[in-house]
Amino acid sequence: MNRTERFYRIELLIKSRGGVSFDTLLDELEVSRATLKRDLQYLRERMDAPIVYDRFDNVYRFDGEAGSGGTSHELPGVWFSESEIHALLTMHQLIEGLDAGGVLGRHLQPLLDKLNGMLGASQTESRELMRRVKISSPARRPVAGRWFEAVGSALLKRRRLDIVYFTRTRQAESQRTLSPQRLVHYRNTWYLDAWCHTSEGLRRFALDAVREAHVQEQRAKDVALKTVEAELDGGYGIFTGKALQTATLRFTAAAAQWVAQEEWHANQQLKTLADGSLEMKLPFADATELAMDILRHGDQVKVVAPVALARLVAQRLREAAGQYP
Repeated sequence: MNRTERFYRIELLIKSRGGVSFDTLLDELEVSRATLKRDLQYLRERMDAPIVYDRFDNVYRFDGEAGSGGTSHELPGVWFSESEIHALLTMHQLIEGLDAGGVLGRHLQPLLDKLNGMLGASQTESRELMRRVKISSPARRPVAGRWFEAVGSALLKRRRLDIVYFTRTRQAESQRTLSPQRLVHYRNTWYLDAWCHTSEGLRRFALDAVREAHVQEQRAKDVALKTVEAELDGGYGIFTGKALQTATLRFTAAAAQWVAQEEWHANQQLKTLADGSLEMKLPFADATELAMDILRHGDQVKVVAPVALARLVAQRLREAAGQYP
């Protein structure tokens, strides 16, 4: 029985029996006397549990319950072990780095304060802990806090959202009415998957390109998440599309040492060849992002198929080399 389970067990025993002796708790929990003492102290000091020792009856009970009509103490519905707390503090560091507007950080601050208390860390110790975790987010595209909050509110409340969206390829703004379906965080950038009532279809919107966002009272159109996943998650990367092709890439033996451990796509297929090189097959709908990732490996990868993708990558390489006569 771990510490979390013991805390709930202690609370249940005291609540159900009104009072429990130290020896009974030892038998029920099957722990040492020192461990039980630490658990009781932790519940009192960190969880504000009003556990008192009744010398007359030689039992532990909740203060105010002995015939006074008091209400029993309730442990929180979510409780974490020390290792889980450390993981959550690390995740908070990640969120702070992503949330330029401070929206998520502001809402999660009470949880962070509670986690610090549960961990037993002082403010100084908490700051030191955060300094020990460094999360770098290169090429991050920050989102205006007020627009992020509007998008999140519409998503959770299942309301429609009016936005002004800037399309970079056209260098133009457009007004859209959306029914938010899912938030996506991909490569340090936030996206919203939504049913676009303007174009009557599922679309993916980069939140850093949102110029205005306003939550409406009208209820959002619900689209099954399986449908969202089928339409928007099939191909490689963030670019969507139903017309999937299969790319076949061949990495050198040197590059294969790293690529073999990477997941480029959930449905990728890897095959180690006789000379130590690695063959990767994966689906894609739009070559834009896939070509960029292939170019990242330079001469360590060759596009075997399809021909159109091979030509695109070759052309990009020639154009890049042309800048260095």
